[in-house]
Amino acid sequence: MTGRFRELWDEIAPVGRDADSGGYLRYALTPAELRLREWFRAQAELRGMPVSGDGNGNLFAWWGDPAAGGAVLTGSHFDSVPHGGAYDGPLGIVSAFLAVDELRAAGVTPVRPVVVAAFVEEEGARFGVPCLGSRLLTGEIDADRAAGLRDAAGVSFAEALGHRPAGADPALLGRFAAFVELHVEQGRALVDADAPVAVGSAIWPHGRWRFELRGEGNHAGTTRMADRRDPMLTFAFTVLAANKEARLRDAHATVGRVSVEPNATNAIPSRVTGWLDARAAAPETLDGLVEAVQAKAAERARRDGTELTVTRESATPLVTFDGGLADRLAGLLAAPLLPTGAGHDAGVLAAHLPTAMLFVRNPTGVSHSPAESATDDDCAAGVVALARVLEELACH
Repeated sequence: MTGRFRELWDEIAPVGRDADSGGYLRYALTPAELRLREWFRAQAELRGMPVSGDGNGNLFAWWGDPAAGGAVLTGSHFDSVPHGGAYDGPLGIVSAFLAVDELRAAGVTPVRPVVVAAFVEEEGARFGVPCLGSRLLTGEIDADRAAGLRDAAGVSFAEALGHRPAGADPALLGRFAAFVELHVEQGRALVDADAPVAVGSAIWPHGRWRFELRGEGNHAGTTRMADRRDPMLTFAFTVLAANKEARLRDAHATVGRVSVEPNATNAIPSRVTGWLDARAAAPETLDGLVEAVQAKAAERARRDGTELTVTRESATPLVTFDGGLADRLAGLLAAPLLPTGAGHDAGVLAAHLPTAMLFVRNPTGVSHSPAESATDDDCAAGVVALARVLEELACH
């Protein structure tokens, strides 16, 4: 399986890789990601698995009758964060096709369909809302709102998709009896545990908040310090406040994206917009963190003479994966249970059907970066584990 994994992995490895950073630029519905979607269709065709869509950009390859109920869904996403790693997302899709191959080679014929999915815009790097495809499928985001989301160039999601998204599809969702997503670990817990694969137990609650700060644009060389209404000062204080409040709560706060107007070296900004990514183990901790950051930002804005607007762009509640399913799979695989602070399509689908996750060891512990990694042997172990899970769920 190790050699087969490397063979299939090498087919997609060059797609969207940036020559300078070594990371990937696979934004949803851009040429690189569209190439991978065509690869998905080709792989499905090689296996005689008809592909269907849901009108939201999500793709489904069926091993078994698409009209039958009780299907076991697996897969992940192709899109990346800017200059992201190779494994985040695509590993789950490649592993799913290889798991189908593994079962077929063993002569296994599922009594329920097995479906490989490629979800659109999981990272939210292009249109700003993570897990957009799974949120649309499940009705957790309004189709009109999703249609109007725009990327940095002003292109709407509907324009990129080629039509207005269809939105919730209860009939399709009702055909699935369970979802299992395999993903590279985004941390070092499996290194410490000396285990190649783990079963997910929970996803921390998390969300994204847009902090928009408006002041007075002016000349950097002629405006006295006492006369300035500089939103960059408010923004800088807010970033430091987020760091402090997160550390006090053993939570996570990150400001990794910022937009400045007019973005000139010799001009005081008129507007600074930053995006806060906040995560915590418990919902009340997350709420307290965000409230504290907003309060400190607002107080600083009053002192700086700037104006603050905070908009919640997305929120995902605490996800505890189906306990019986997680324990069952951990026992089946003799694998540890592992919570995660990272969001996934599995976290969205868990509110609608029994859901589990498998994690494959990441030696560096680094993710959303070119340093993200996994060995071929561990990836092969992930494929074998996923095949056993699919057999357990689709054949018994």
